[in-house]
Amino acid sequence: MGADIKKLRVRIKSVNSTLHLTKAMGLVASSKIRRANEAMNRGREYAEAVKDVAMQLSFCNECKKSPYMAKRDSERVRLVVIAGDRGLAGGYNANIIRAVRQYDNAEIIPIGKRACDRFGKGYDSVEEFGYGEAKELAEKLCLDFSNGEFDKLGIVCTRYISMMSQETETKWILPLEQSEKTQRTGIVFEPDEITVLNAMIPEYVAGMLIACAKESFACEIAARRVAMDSAGKNAQEMLDELGLEYNRARQGAITQEITEIVAGSGL
Repeated sequence: MGADIKKLRVRIKSVNSTLHLTKAMGLVASSKIRRANEAMNRGREYAEAVKDVAMQLSFCNECKKSPYMAKRDSERVRLVVIAGDRGLAGGYNANIIRAVRQYDNAEIIPIGKRACDRFGKGYDSVEEFGYGEAKELAEKLCLDFSNGEFDKLGIVCTRYISMMSQETETKWILPLEQSEKTQRTGIVFEPDEITVLNAMIPEYVAGMLIACAKESFACEIAARRVAMDSAGKNAQEMLDELGLEYNRARQGAITQEITEIVAGSGL
């Protein structure tokens, strides 16, 4: 009986430590959520602005001669994969890695520590991936694409739906394709449309990269907050059950001692 009580004490101590850890990580995630959401919204607005200009230009017949709108017969894919900087975020990182498995022969550029651990050298922090890094990467990607080193560019990231829901998706960036949703306007581009398009595509790619990185980071924080809340509730339930079991074991041990004392005094 004493051995059972000792084991229960060790388990209670272990679960209690886990509960403190999940609460601490949940509080850290909560403190980052507001700033992460603000950065995500700013990134979305910027990406939408540059994308709208790119879509306007894509309707120009002259722009269809641009290397960035050229559709090629081969399917050499390059993917920018954005995963998390840390674990303990539910299925967040696993969903990204699962999505990448569809593209067996793709060349991968990882962003985030978990992506770098899985796919090799890249940008090891999503949180610190800023405009400078996005512009540098975008210029290299655009140069490689125009030189024919790959045929299709995509970003594997996570879309923020709500605090409780995030969805893994692949956004195809190059070659640039016309969007049926775009409203044509009477904008005049100088010196000419194709020159403007070729000059602004690196900015468009950089805008998409930074927007996806900020949104993925917000998703990671939200997923971790939800995961830690769930883990905390499970740990508390387990702690309550272990407490009851421990009290029963102690009560049984005390009852056994009293019985032995009474039996001994009767002799």
